[in-house]
Amino acid sequence: MASIRRTLSPVYHDRSYQNGAGFSSPSHKFLPNGNSKHFPSSSSSTHLPLLFTAVNFMYRKGWRRSFCRCLFFFLIGLVFGITPFGHFDTDIQSNDFAFPELKPPYVNLQLDHEIVTSVSLGANTRLQERKEVTDLIEPLKQLIIVTPTYNRGFQAYFLNRLGQVLRLVKPPLVWIVVEEKAASFETAEILRKTGVMYRHVVCTRNSSNVKDRGVHQRNAALEHIERHKVDGIVFFADDDNVYSLELFESLRTISRFGTWPVAMLAQSKNKAILEGPVCNASQVIGWHTNERSKRLRRFHVDMSGFAFNSTILWDSKRWGRPFSNPIRQLDTVKEGFQETTFIEQVVEDESQMEGIRPGCSRIMNWHLHLDTGNLVYPKGWLLEKNLEVTLSIK
Repeated sequence: MASIRRTLSPVYHDRSYQNGAGFSSPSHKFLPNGNSKHFPSSSSSTHLPLLFTAVNFMYRKGWRRSFCRCLFFFLIGLVFGITPFGHFDTDIQSNDFAFPELKPPYVNLQLDHEIVTSVSLGANTRLQERKEVTDLIEPLKQLIIVTPTYNRGFQAYFLNRLGQVLRLVKPPLVWIVVEEKAASFETAEILRKTGVMYRHVVCTRNSSNVKDRGVHQRNAALEHIERHKVDGIVFFADDDNVYSLELFESLRTISRFGTWPVAMLAQSKNKAILEGPVCNASQVIGWHTNERSKRLRRFHVDMSGFAFNSTILWDSKRWGRPFSNPIRQLDTVKEGFQETTFIEQVVEDESQMEGIRPGCSRIMNWHLHLDTGNLVYPKGWLLEKNLEVTLSIK
């Protein structure tokens, strides 16, 4: 066993003590009984004499006594803390720190008829179903609405009313508006404000000698459709007629040529007459007519009572047409015969027609004969290009 004893400093040998008090050294202040303290043998015992020497040097400084004492005991505890005692197992395996394996409880699942072989997320299944439904839905056919217009009292009112109706129809839809001689700024402004995709076409032919001025305008629209091969369902919609949204949605069901009955206000303005097909389901079997002068017509249809596929205009082989002459309205026939002569160029007979809305039992548009030529305006009002009513400054 190694013993540690602090040697007396020469300074303390020269000091005398009264009352026979025994000699005490500074080391006894660390060890109250005056006995030397014995420590167990360890690898750190060789460093202790140097530690006591450093403490003894600093202990001589009077005001540093308390600090040195605390430092001394701290170093003693640190040395004993880092000194290995006993036996440590250094053979540590990786499995000693492994997490325990978690296994789900055993469930005895019995199925009567089905065996589950795979599980998939419901979200992916719904997305796949939506994709399949989208693939099955065919895109809507484009509607080609042809409207001839000219300068008259209610032109702005008629165009705005028809434009607001077309605005509610589901796209795709293109509105072809045909004017005479030149495209007016007022008409173009009305078309821009409707928010409907449109094409502003000008008819350069003189219609003054034709009683139905809309003949040349409709032909100009047909030439535009044929030249640019605009694919869709062509419908002649005059701006002074009244149309329902149901009619425009029904036009998309037409394959080649479709027709439906139209209610018209008689010239006497005191009764309504019906003109159009009589149908058995979607098959045309007859015609409604009440005017004796028109009984010689082959097809009793109003101009706004039929529609057809635009590809008939340029693809004669597809529809089996025996000739490839351009399909146009004729200005040499009598009034009221433009419809039937035009339809005779598109179809051969009723077997190639489709009754719109099975049974043709619904009235989806009205043809109103409104005479706006003799309108009386209040004094002081002027009509500017017959589109807008303005009040003169004078």
